Amino acid sequence: MRPRSLRAHLLRMLLPPISALLAVGAVVAYYPSLEPATEAYDQALVDVGIALGTHISIADGAFRFEVPPAVEQVLRTDRYDTIYYRVLGPDGQEIAGEPLLPPPPEGAEASAELISYDTKIKGQKLRAVSVLAPCGRRACTVLVAETTVKRSRLTRDIMFSSLFPEILIAIATLVIVWFGVKRGLGPLSRLSEEIKARSPRDLRAIDAVAAPEETRPLLDALNGLLEQVAEGNRNQQRFLANAAHQLRTPLAGLQAHTEIALSQPLPESCRLQLEQVHQATIRTARLANQLLALARAESGGRASTSPVNLKALVEGEADQWVHQALAREVDLGFGLDPATVDGDALLLREAIANLAHNALEYVPPGGHVTVRTGLRDGAPFMEVEDDGPGIPALERGRVIERFYRIPGTGGTGSGLGLAIVREIALAHGASMEISDGALGKGCRVEIRFPHG
Repeated sequence: MRPRSLRAHLLRMLLPPISALLAVGAVVAYYPSLEPATEAYDQALVDVGIALGTHISIADGAFRFEVPPAVEQVLRTDRYDTIYYRVLGPDGQEIAGEPLLPPPPEGAEASAELISYDTKIKGQKLRAVSVLAPCGRRACTVLVAETTVKRSRLTRDIMFSSLFPEILIAIATLVIVWFGVKRGLGPLSRLSEEIKARSPRDLRAIDAVAAPEETRPLLDALNGLLEQVAEGNRNQQRFLANAAHQLRTPLAGLQAHTEIALSQPLPESCRLQLEQVHQATIRTARLANQLLALARAESGGRASTSPVNLKALVEGEADQWVHQALAREVDLGFGLDPATVDGDALLLREAIANLAHNALEYVPPGGHVTVRTGLRDGAPFMEVEDDGPGIPALERGRVIERFYRIPGTGGTGSGLGLAIVREIALAHGASMEISDGALGKGCRVEIRFPHG
């Protein structure tokens, strides 16, 4: 299924009914406003008809209609519409006015004193009224009509006057709904940012005190899942630590026995086999130590911290590295300046030992390895640089994965060294950077700690 946006879903649910309500409101406001205005124009025509009816007279038994010039001019000087009138006698005989002006449609009550109707003349739409006017003892009929320009303008003005506020209300409603939905979803956004900001090892429960009531079930389920993952992580760490610890003792005994056996006179074939056992034992013992260090470096495995002098730490381990470098004919150098960090000395010693071991393992005879400590841009650091084959840029993101080794790589490593260094760096809030060595040759791995 395609991912759905909760904000878009809420807007789709809210905006159509709100728009419909606004449209209904506009219609409801439009028609009640239009009817009184139309009645006012009809009443004006009625007033004209009544006024014209006062000018009907009877002389010698004949009906006469005389309109003063001033009244005639008023009828003819409307700014927008043309006014027509027609005067009919009691028997429908023509007295005066526009003979083409149609009478009320059939079906209208002949006795009605006032009839309003729509009609046409010369292709023009008209609004007309029929008014009865006294003619002696009988009644004459006065028809008054006008074109609908003013009425159309009025309809348009009423429409705009009613729609414009509705449009403003619609825009304001859209903005309010948009920001209301955005603000309503704010807790979810903050929860998302809080989870994004966490490291993969931070499995603490999410605080649900300030969360909306509707998100409580989600947070409870998520916290339950985090607790299960944390418990599984703790079980894994305990297994690694226990397994590594249980392996160290028999491996140490096996290594000692093979060394004792190798010190005795042996046939050459037996010695070769025993040396292979001895080397395998050393590698396995190192792997057990690395697994133990990895378990301690992960979340929950870090011991209490204390100030650690990086220079003194490296100097304490340098002797064994020198012997390894001499055995491999590698030039091992040191550039040590004082630098103090707050951390676990055992883990930091394991980190720099892994970096030194990797460099000495992979640098060919005649190569150079340099171990440095000190301050860089005010931040404590320790690093190991070599001029060996280096690590390709595309592989630097993968070599920190557990048990990953670059295809075709020699040596006796297990693929855990840099993963352990990364875990130890993260446990100390430090960053680990892999880059090229001097002049673009070899590899340089730096651990930079936060400013003190």
